[in-house]
Amino acid sequence: MNGPTRRRWLGGSLALAAGGALPGCTPQTSAGLPADLPVRWVGAWLERGHRLRERKAGGWPAPAVTRRAGALVLGGGVAGLSALRTLVRAGVDDAQLLELEDTVGGNARGHVLAGQGCPLGAHYLPVPGPTAHEVGEWLHEIGLLQWDGLRGASRPDERFLCHAPQERLFIDGAWQEGQLPSAAGRPATLDQYRRFARRVTEARRLGFALPTWRAPWTPAHAALDGQTFAAWLAAEGLDDARLRAYLDYACRDDYGAGLDTVSAWAGLHYFASRHGFDAPGEPAEADPGLFTWPEGNGWLTQRLAQPLSERLHTGQTVLAVEAHRQGVSVTVWNEAAGRVEAWQAPQAVLALPLFIAARVLVNPPPALVAAAAGARYAPWLVSNLALDEPPLARPGFPPAWDNVGFAPAGSTRCLGYVDATHQRLDPRPVPPVWTVYHALAEADRPALRDQPAAFWLQRVLADLAPLHPDLPRRLRAADLMRHGHAMRIPVPGTRGSAALAALRAMRGRLRFAHAELAGYSVFEEAFTLGRQAGQSSLSGGD
Repeated sequence: MNGPTRRRWLGGSLALAAGGALPGCTPQTSAGLPADLPVRWVGAWLERGHRLRERKAGGWPAPAVTRRAGALVLGGGVAGLSALRTLVRAGVDDAQLLELEDTVGGNARGHVLAGQGCPLGAHYLPVPGPTAHEVGEWLHEIGLLQWDGLRGASRPDERFLCHAPQERLFIDGAWQEGQLPSAAGRPATLDQYRRFARRVTEARRLGFALPTWRAPWTPAHAALDGQTFAAWLAAEGLDDARLRAYLDYACRDDYGAGLDTVSAWAGLHYFASRHGFDAPGEPAEADPGLFTWPEGNGWLTQRLAQPLSERLHTGQTVLAVEAHRQGVSVTVWNEAAGRVEAWQAPQAVLALPLFIAARVLVNPPPALVAAAAGARYAPWLVSNLALDEPPLARPGFPPAWDNVGFAPAGSTRCLGYVDATHQRLDPRPVPPVWTVYHALAEADRPALRDQPAAFWLQRVLADLAPLHPDLPRRLRAADLMRHGHAMRIPVPGTRGSAALAALRAMRGRLRFAHAELAGYSVFEEAFTLGRQAGQSSLSGGD
């Protein structure tokens, strides 16, 4: 691999992100699809997230009951679960977590379709490097990493590493191995691949890390953060169509937006924070691999959540949060009871997207207002398709775990699909379940909210038609998940934002913990921010 793809994508809970589950069996109009094909939205509740918009001028009714906790965590994504775990391990026995949805995990949740596990969001985690030591420590605890005394290093449990073949690209009418478009017979393309590889090597010497704040921030970083990736590439004379298509894919894959939108810092961070960029024919750095499961990173969030299950309160829509001298008061709508309730605690961790935190927090600090005002979010569509059998094979490389169709820079076509059945250890064949990923344009958000699942299924099938023309005949059911505000887009100025830095350093009754504080959304950032917020909360109030 030349860089992580759709890596660990996650987001906080309680976002105005997704639609409620709708009934299946939606009629279709396109040829090749049966009229009774089960198609539905799954995974989240639109009306819960939008409840904040329905606040009446007189405010909410008086709480029917008031509960108390030693500490509260608001939001059950990776950051929130990590914060709660930290508090509990430190001895805060009555720490509690409130989550809008009926299950925790945020954008790293799993699903089941046709009896097969599949992801609703993030679907893998690269073996962490040395700067992500908090994640590495936890992976040792749950057995994914094991110490090898003979080698003097950790080694991953190979049962959970992605099986081969790992990835392929459909280009020029056939499948090729890997996702970097072939430069065979294209000396100009190969030259630009090598030039970009040298620029990434220079960037690694400048300093990039995961979590990002573990690398020093210099004027050179600020200069990269002050321009788009596209502008930086143009200044470097890197204009080859195949290179730009790959880099645009990488940015949409990790950040939800293309190279014309994200900063040059973000574009280089994608490669320089891990194992660089390997130009064809040149020595490649060893890739330690990546962990993945049929249900994606839902496997990880289940391991985070299971020991904390008695402290997880789902179906709790946070309406208001207020910090005062005695502690923190939280007003929620209990979805199951259909009533307003209150919680009180000495301190709270807000593991929420910043635009939600700014909306629910009474008298939000100026840093939060500033950080939320400048935020842009990428909408995502994740579609799980149950097939009766694999579509007809196309020429070239055989089916892989990650399968991508070539698209030029600026395209909004799907990012490809992963085969949820790829990790099965049982050799007996089963009907495949594919998970298709779309990083949508921001302008698509209203349609994602308003159009039925069948409308979006048609777009999914249209995008996959060049790869698999017979796919509609193989389809037996489709469960679609919409994320209206899946991740913060690292536009120029995001990484160097003084407001985000102030929120990371804030003390008092409230702590903030969300991957968005790093300027983009990946597992390592969220887990570490959650742990740090939990640790700082142990000091109490002011």
